[in-house]
Amino acid sequence: MTETQGEPAMPETQGEPVLRAVGLRKRYGHVEAMRHVEVVVDYREIVGVVGDNGAGKSTFVKTVAGVHEPDGGQLFIDGDRVSFRSPNDAHKAGIEVVHQDLALAPDLPVWANLFLGRPLRARGALGAAGWLDKRTMRRQAVEQLERLHIRLKSVDAPVEDLSGGQRQAVAVARGVAWGRKLIVLDEPTNNLGVPEQLEVLALVKRLAEEGLGVLMISHNLEHVFRIADRVVVFRHGVTVASTPIKETTHEQVIGWITGLHPAPEPTANGGDGARDDH
Repeated sequence: MTETQGEPAMPETQGEPVLRAVGLRKRYGHVEAMRHVEVVVDYREIVGVVGDNGAGKSTFVKTVAGVHEPDGGQLFIDGDRVSFRSPNDAHKAGIEVVHQDLALAPDLPVWANLFLGRPLRARGALGAAGWLDKRTMRRQAVEQLERLHIRLKSVDAPVEDLSGGQRQAVAVARGVAWGRKLIVLDEPTNNLGVPEQLEVLALVKRLAEEGLGVLMISHNLEHVFRIADRVVVFRHGVTVASTPIKETTHEQVIGWITGLHPAPEPTANGGDGARDDH
């Protein structure tokens, strides 16, 4: 596979989280989308981010993806402070985001979608003339899907012929192919049937098992409790809770989302994220 594909790169400094967001703030005019967002993601960890509509989840995803720069706060990758001015900066840092719309080309085959925007050129004069190495891309696509245990009839099938779950799997496979450190999944089980939801959740678990950090934005608490190691709760642009899944319940999380339950004390892995300015 290409040099940015294959086994995920582990941090140079062991023990540093792959991602640490500290006090992120973002304002759109008079609207404060993020007022104090704190999130930590370790390698081999799945962190579920939950919150009501308008809690700041989408703004946080766009900040990590390099789409928007925060107005305040800090982002750290492997303990090093970073500043993303574009999605390309996030890509270079080893971060890939699988958005809700998947950003797939429905008329192109599966293998081409894995290399969408980053095709491999042929060597020598043919590459200089703009020819693509389709054979290598197809072979690497097969290897990537097999590594993630994604079963499709053919990598030559156009994406528009796939089921919703299969399309989601292809989008995740593309993210893993290029994301060396952190995969951000924005509502990965949205609009899928129950069997396909379970397949996608199993795939997400395999990402963490391979060594990646996984950040899953979801409105489905059942899915978060099924596979996440920790849950982070946003409310009105503030991180009000960050706690291990094993140490909380559905009822507590719903209470934090709605504001009916007081925020918990900060955990060792959650920054000072138990905070509510209300």
